[in-house]
Amino acid sequence: MSRNLKIICTECTAPAIVSKTNRKTAQFADLYCQCTDVECGHTFVMNMTFSHTLSPSARSGRGLVKTLLSLLRPEDKQIALDLLQGQPG
Repeated sequence: MSRNLKIICTECTAPAIVSKTNRKTAQFADLYCQCTDVECGHTFVMNMTFSHTLSPSARSGRGLVKTLLSLLRPEDKQIALDLLQGQPG
């Protein structure tokens, strides 16, 4: 399922396009927009911000540890396991 962000002109409600994105942080960006209605011609800036997580990333926590461990040689996996279990190496 693919969804595209639809920007609407704040003056005439025609579709608008994003001509430039100025990312301020990983969670906040300014979107420079242009109305597609040539008679309107409105240009404006909208803000896009991260709100909250609905489902945590598989790359965080357990998923990341699993990925990292899968890249280790068997003897290094054993060393990591010993360290996690508090056993001296």
